Amino acid sequence: MTDAIRHLDQRFAALRPLKDSRRPPHGWIRAVRDALGMTTAQLARRLGVSQPRIVAIEKAEVSGALTLHSLERAAEALGCRVVYTLLPEQPLADTVLARAEALARRNLAAVDQTMRLEDQEVAAKTSRAELLRDLVADLVRNPARLWDDA
Repeated sequence: MTDAIRHLDQRFAALRPLKDSRRPPHGWIRAVRDALGMTTAQLARRLGVSQPRIVAIEKAEVSGALTLHSLERAAEALGCRVVYTLLPEQPLADTVLARAEALARRNLAAVDQTMRLEDQEVAAKTSRAELLRDLVADLVRNPARLWDDA
């Protein structure tokens, strides 16, 4: 695996406990604002916007329409910081390996079919498992090829 994959997988490992975290029903902005005892009018003054704009911002966060920039501004006004990440469902190394294995199996199946049609066999010294392992290793060394037909 590449150093970039290893490095990111290490960083993501620390965040993995957060993977099941959910946004509060009324959004983080409102949750923090309410916890601080701050009104929408007070937050509006801190942001330099109107009170109805804060209501719109909070609704936009809940609906998923809030821009990252607006979220960062609101967080700063609340004394918070936005921590933005894409957290993979599984380690990136596992994703690359699974994709390489799937493509290698597909490629090997195509070769097997062609060889059967031509009434040929794979050389005895090279087993199917060895061919698969070699194809996977080659694909992992050149991961850009993994995503050509995604």
